Amino acid sequence: MPQYQELPCGGQVLDIDTALKDGILGGGPELGDAAAGDGGKQPVELRKMMDELDAAGDGGGDEAVPSVFICPISLEPMVDPVTLCTGQTYESANISRWLALGHRTCPTTMQELWDVTPIPNTTLRQLIAAWFSRRYTRFKKRSADFHGRAAELVHALRGTAVPKRQPLKGQARVAALRELRSLAAAHQSVTKAIAEAGGVGLLTSLLGPFTSHAVGSEAVAILVSGVPLDADAKAALMQPAKVSLLVDMLNEGAVDTKINCVRLIRILMEEKGFRPDTVASLSLLVGVMRLVRDKRHPDGVAAGLELLNSICAVHKPARSLIVSIGAVPQLVELLPELPTECVEPALDILDALAAVPEGRIALKDCPRTITNAVRLLMRVSEACTRRALSMLWVVCRMAPEECAPAALDAGLGAKLLLVIQSGCGPELKQQASELLKLCTMNCTSTVFISKCKLTKTIQ
Repeated sequence: MPQYQELPCGGQVLDIDTALKDGILGGGPELGDAAAGDGGKQPVELRKMMDELDAAGDGGGDEAVPSVFICPISLEPMVDPVTLCTGQTYESANISRWLALGHRTCPTTMQELWDVTPIPNTTLRQLIAAWFSRRYTRFKKRSADFHGRAAELVHALRGTAVPKRQPLKGQARVAALRELRSLAAAHQSVTKAIAEAGGVGLLTSLLGPFTSHAVGSEAVAILVSGVPLDADAKAALMQPAKVSLLVDMLNEGAVDTKINCVRLIRILMEEKGFRPDTVASLSLLVGVMRLVRDKRHPDGVAAGLELLNSICAVHKPARSLIVSIGAVPQLVELLPELPTECVEPALDILDALAAVPEGRIALKDCPRTITNAVRLLMRVSEACTRRALSMLWVVCRMAPEECAPAALDAGLGAKLLLVIQSGCGPELKQQASELLKLCTMNCTSTVFISKCKLTKTIQ
């Protein structure tokens, strides 16, 4: 059959069957041809293919998904395309929902439908299956190559390569670890191949008192890339010598290394056998606070706050240590500059530190506590408002004559009235009412009204 068919008017059109068979449209005799003969099975297999490619971050590879494959409703590739009488094509499930809602217009053109029966677009379905089949085949081939290379690197590092050689040392070891880290970062499925080749035990054994930071940083990066860590591996990583290396790299390594060390410590903290005293280290806490204060690296700030929050939750004695390194004023100073997603963890930490006497004193003595806490009321989330109110309650109750007027000067009165009148939960409103009462007890009615900027309203 020719690749083009002649039209009566003298033009030519591409013959779809031949184009698919010859691979002109990216098909070939792979999944597309096999699936084309099984209309009921094809959408299921095609969806599995798409899901696997998406999960691996390879939905289109180097090529963009052709626009004709995209459903105008969901903006996702179609699996079971159907065409309306207007000539527009949609994913069957999406257009069925549209019609089920009582619409009798085409979603794209808004033309009235004179026939509401969607017609299966078999040709387009074959094209989509062929295109994704080619992409899937290439992806599988690349994955096999990556898996094989990862296993090869692990065996070279372990000294179990064939033919047998000594384990890699020095710069060769660093280079191999760096390549292994790159593979794990670029292809999530490689992490499983690393584990199957004995990579977890290898990486764990590389961490110790005599490990260079060059080797340690690469090993830690691989361990936090998604490599499955069982209980034995985590127990080995919790050995004092290995934790000591993590703390050293947390204080002296590059930013990426610091972040990876923090993430590995958090992974270890989730293990049942984790010893809380492992994190009761001044050098560890100082390193984490340095990471949190480095505003140039938002990922480091978020990772550091998450670890501090976890430490406060699982090891209460560590709270006093955290206060002793000046964490309270540092966190309070950072509050206005933190990304929105980091504000709540920072407030959680301050709330936990306020549970110890030293933490409460540090909050009261910090000159920015009241101002920054008032600013956060009704700004980020209800949870943040609750934490900010708790901070204000702590400092105002410790020194009402000093702190209550200062809080009113910062605009607390108006914010509390706003909380009380808002749709927040009853507990939060009650907390705001009690704090408002405490403020009114430490100033005259005239001063309170002027501080709350209510004079015009009353008049």
